[in-house]
Amino acid sequence: MITDVRVPSEQQQSYGTAYEQMLEKVRYEGAYPTRERADEAVRLVLAGLGRQLTGDERVDLAACLPREAASILTAQIPDTRPLGGWAFVKDLASRSGASLATTRWDTGSVFTAVAAHAGSDLITRILHQLPAGYALLFGQAELNPAA
Repeated sequence: MITDVRVPSEQQQSYGTAYEQMLEKVRYEGAYPTRERADEAVRLVLAGLGRQLTGDERVDLAACLPREAASILTAQIPDTRPLGGWAFVKDLASRSGASLATTRWDTGSVFTAVAAHAGSDLITRILHQLPAGYALLFGQAELNPAA
């Protein structure tokens, strides 16, 4: 006899298609073994970004992301003292208990998916708003003002 063993519906997490696709992109980019691990990375990094990003860039990014991802981003209250890129990674590592290398990997994997949703113009605006060090996390050359 074959039985249909399923997770009870109250324990299942139901995500929209756009968020599922985002998780798959993060899973692929980060070479994570499971979708759950990719989801952990997305939640950690987007919550951290939500603590750093303000203004129109925050609103515009939330509008580009899947509903679930936008909720994670906007649920955070922005910090009064923005962190530079490396301090951002160190803050996420201390919150998650992961190593700096793992957290840097997670950040890059998630930011790759964020950039795909946001587009280059919005990412450029975001990078201009954030302190130095984020461009590399987004896989871009650091933007320096002309001398």
